[in-house]
Amino acid sequence: MDRAKLHPDTLCARAGEKLDRLVGGVTTPIHTASAYMRAEVDGADAYRYPRYGNIPTQNAPAEKIAALEGAQAGLVAASGMAAEAVALLAVLAAGDHVVFQADLYGGTHHFLSVELPRLGIGYTLVANADAASLEAAVQGNTRAVYVETPSNPLFHVVDLAAVAAVARRRGLVSIADNTFASPINQNPLALGFDLVVHSGTKYLNGHSDLNCGAVVGSQALMDKVRERAVDYGVTLNVYDCFLLERGMKTLALRMARHNESALALAEFLSGHRLVSRVFYPGLPDHPGHAVAARQMRGFGGMLSFELDCSPQRAKKAVASLELILEAVSLGGVESLICFPCETSHAKMPPDERRRQGISDTLIRFSTGIEDAADLMEDLEQAFARAMRDG
Repeated sequence: MDRAKLHPDTLCARAGEKLDRLVGGVTTPIHTASAYMRAEVDGADAYRYPRYGNIPTQNAPAEKIAALEGAQAGLVAASGMAAEAVALLAVLAAGDHVVFQADLYGGTHHFLSVELPRLGIGYTLVANADAASLEAAVQGNTRAVYVETPSNPLFHVVDLAAVAAVARRRGLVSIADNTFASPINQNPLALGFDLVVHSGTKYLNGHSDLNCGAVVGSQALMDKVRERAVDYGVTLNVYDCFLLERGMKTLALRMARHNESALALAEFLSGHRLVSRVFYPGLPDHPGHAVAARQMRGFGGMLSFELDCSPQRAKKAVASLELILEAVSLGGVESLICFPCETSHAKMPPDERRRQGISDTLIRFSTGIEDAADLMEDLEQAFARAMRDG
């Protein structure tokens, strides 16, 4: 059947699968060999080898992600940061320049601030990541623009179609981190972007039990990305490939619950006496709500909020939670909570964190698939205990 005509739920369940018709199993087998006899690979006689990412167990999740994002090709990598790195290094070289939005995941910020200068690659961070501001940062040697939307942890929303139009006009490769939205809620390629990266550790896998990343895009660009991936050896092992493909089979189902519960929790927190501010693009008063409503099919399972209290009391509130887990990472079936200043953005200098608006009482919340009423009750009792006990 024509992949382009299939619905996301069907693509989640069936796209990319590499069934062993001889044995008859209905799941992609785990191919554990590190040495393979010559066979047909991509229409030509070649050897399969795990570092090349051309083992059927590796191809299955890569093709599933590509199908969900509407891409010609994809690959999976050992982490989200590995995926970001090979995507950037596929289109950048010494002497080049790249424009980033400033409101980025802390690991991305550390990579660009430490690794890119070592490679002779310049960059500019743009605080207001609208298309005009990003274009104003373009230089004669700029080769790419990189955005993340919704962003981590303040949920800035970038107008993807507008940025893609700027990139095309200026001859730049446009790269979007689509981790928070997931391909169920948002497809940057359909809005004109060239490459999409994911930390597959999060929603794609969805079960908090593996580390992985992914890159998808056109065949021509992905050939360059794959070359960097092979050179740097960012291979995802076949056991994790199996888990990733299995996790994605329920992605659409999970995202429906994540979307529904996160919106309910954002509305609950917005009216709470202890909460001074809520960051969630699904709320009508969010500054990026109109853009998000235009380019997203759902607003996602992630939100953040600031408590109107001291950092010590905020930590007491989080420590008092009984159902919600204080932990790093996000996107799993269990609800997780953390302080970005101590986790995702711990490597960012404190002054830079404050400039970005990441306070010591900012809390990031990854909504799981538990009943939203139970999550609200847990938050309420934790807030009450923190205010009572001090």
